[in-house]
Amino acid sequence: MFEIDRCLLIVKPKQPFLDWSQSIDYQVDLTLADLREDSTAYLIPEYEMISEQAEILEWCYQFVFEAELKSWYTDPELWPKERNLEMFLEWFDVRFHSLVFDLLKEPIEILDYGLDNDVEPGSNGN
Repeated sequence: MFEIDRCLLIVKPKQPFLDWSQSIDYQVDLTLADLREDSTAYLIPEYEMISEQAEILEWCYQFVFEAELKSWYTDPELWPKERNLEMFLEWFDVRFHSLVFDLLKEPIEILDYGLDNDVEPGSNGN
């Protein structure tokens, strides 16, 4: 078991995200609990002080917001137009975890799903 040089950001949708997704493609059985069951985790830079979390979130929220929207609808025309950090925090609960351990001996493999891997978080994909 090895500690890795990353921390973790877990993003859980809130009601406004569910409302948005349902406004585009209503799914009778979809609940907020369903959306929050298997939330996305993002590896982020290491930090030592809790005070650094705000700077990290400012750095990556646009990228994470778009990734979460894209996971439901790939057409950006369907996404909310004016996205900012305040809206992100209204739409998602975020949890930071400063210790991340790798329990496997194999190296981490990067999977390419056709995303633009040259885009840095926080650049908003542009």
